[in-house]
Amino acid sequence: MPDTPAVILPHARGAVAVESMSLADPGRGEVLVRMEACGICHSDLFVAGLERLPLAPLVLGHEGIATVETTGPDVTAWKPGDRVGMTFLATTCGVCDLCRSGRERFCPKQTNFGFSRHGALARYAVVPAAALVRVPGDLPAATLAPLCCAGWTAQGALREAGLERGRKAAIFGFGGLGHLALQLALQRGLRAAVVDLSQEKLEAARDAGAEFTAPAENAGRAIQKEFGGVDAAIVLTPSSGAIQQAFRALSRTGTLVLVGIWTTQYELPLIDTVLKGVTVRGSYLGTHQDLEEVFALARGGILLPHVHTHELEETPAILDRMSRGEVQGRAVVGF
Repeated sequence: MPDTPAVILPHARGAVAVESMSLADPGRGEVLVRMEACGICHSDLFVAGLERLPLAPLVLGHEGIATVETTGPDVTAWKPGDRVGMTFLATTCGVCDLCRSGRERFCPKQTNFGFSRHGALARYAVVPAAALVRVPGDLPAATLAPLCCAGWTAQGALREAGLERGRKAAIFGFGGLGHLALQLALQRGLRAAVVDLSQEKLEAARDAGAEFTAPAENAGRAIQKEFGGVDAAIVLTPSSGAIQQAFRALSRTGTLVLVGIWTTQYELPLIDTVLKGVTVRGSYLGTHQDLEEVFALARGGILLPHVHTHELEETPAILDRMSRGEVQGRAVVGF
């Protein structure tokens, strides 16, 4: 196998760089894929900031669209030329109660691309065949790539919110996930509010159909006073301050859906949680049906990521910009 350029995190909290790495031939149950595109996710930034890593050096990336090049022994579901997608979920045990009940994303023995297995920010990758998903063949790779994580995660969060048409939802954070969550909320017939630190992003949210927008500071009070509170608040940022404002934005019996991850801690008022009947839910990825629905909405022109395409060599700089909240929509590397 020839060497392949890849975005590599050399060690925990190391400097991300584009370097050449060698690949072995695909083994039993594995396939070699040639990447078409890979989105850059906030989770890549999270992994790069961890104090410990399960694998290092590590190839980052998990929002991958690729074409199968060759297959290893015992691979029957895929053949050369097939178009496939990679998500954050790489492998699971397949036998625990969670796996057997369609909740394999919570499997305690799971492995993850760009975290405990080499990821998709490389020209070529060798991956478990069972981890791949079928993707539409008639959409650009740059459009499909963000759907494999950002779109899937946003759809899962909206489902966790459990809102019927006409109810109100607030989306905290209008970045790569937020702009897709807004489209999905509107597609479900929800009245949507958007909160962000950036006035530019709030303007983009209004242009995209948000009924109400508010700057991050005192957003909970503004939503209560000017929007009448919301039935669900979906927090896509890991900011503890955003979580507190989202809680304040909830109407009685509302649902707080937490999506963004970081190592920060947060506090919620116990009295209000109990007396107002607030539900707090964590939302991680989504179901297989969620992912299928996301692809179907994209094919129907209903869910369209706002993407900026980049060269692989630009990835370290993009991660720096992402850490400062300067990336609108989704940054995608094209190959």
